[in-house]
Amino acid sequence: MPTDDVATPPLTLRERRRAAATREILDAARRQVTEKGPEGLSLRGIARDLRMSVQSLYHYFPSRDALITGLITATYDDLADAVRAAIDTAPDGDAVTRVLAGTEGYRRWAITHPEEFQLLYGTPLRNYAAPPDGPTTQAMRRISAIFHEELFGGFTPEQLAAADTARLSPELGSHLDAMADGTLPPPATSLLLSLWGHMHGLVVLEVFGHTTFIGAGHQAELFRMSMRHMLEDAHRRIAGPQQ
Repeated sequence: MPTDDVATPPLTLRERRRAAATREILDAARRQVTEKGPEGLSLRGIARDLRMSVQSLYHYFPSRDALITGLITATYDDLADAVRAAIDTAPDGDAVTRVLAGTEGYRRWAITHPEEFQLLYGTPLRNYAAPPDGPTTQAMRRISAIFHEELFGGFTPEQLAAADTARLSPELGSHLDAMADGTLPPPATSLLLSLWGHMHGLVVLEVFGHTTFIGAGHQAELFRMSMRHMLEDAHRRIAGPQQ
């Protein structure tokens, strides 16, 4: 019988070897970041760790920027996997409970991978610029899409468009519409960005050591309480009952 599924041809031996070598290089780069921080990233050091020449690295990553792009993309994917796993293993509950689990997964990953978190969100690496709308941007959007799906999946577009938010100027509304690429109406995009900013801001403060005065034993509880309030408020602002 005909099928729409198209089988992916197996990788050749050469492709498998290249993929394995690429993973080894990225793993070595992540170890450097973990041990020395993002600014400690060194192509020469990676080559030395892997017992290969710097020129050999260029067979897999044609430039330092290409390696950094690959590393940042892989790190975003790791963070997205942690968020997804936290949501999928959360006890059965409503959308707020699931998204809350996702925000806690985001926080846990950040505080257990502080150097890699700083690679993503700390001081930009000198002389590096991510390719516009390239793989790092796509990987970052994957995380946003997870929260988008979980937070708003129980509502219809009409409800999201009627979300109770501050009045948006026509210019901002158009900009938010373009940012969401039509997947969310501007009021819902505004809510999502506000939630993201609040969550991310709290995590940044903790990772960079600005909330140690609260005490290590209390930061997780305060984070959870703050995020639950924000999430419940977001759902209240969306017109109509949750599906």
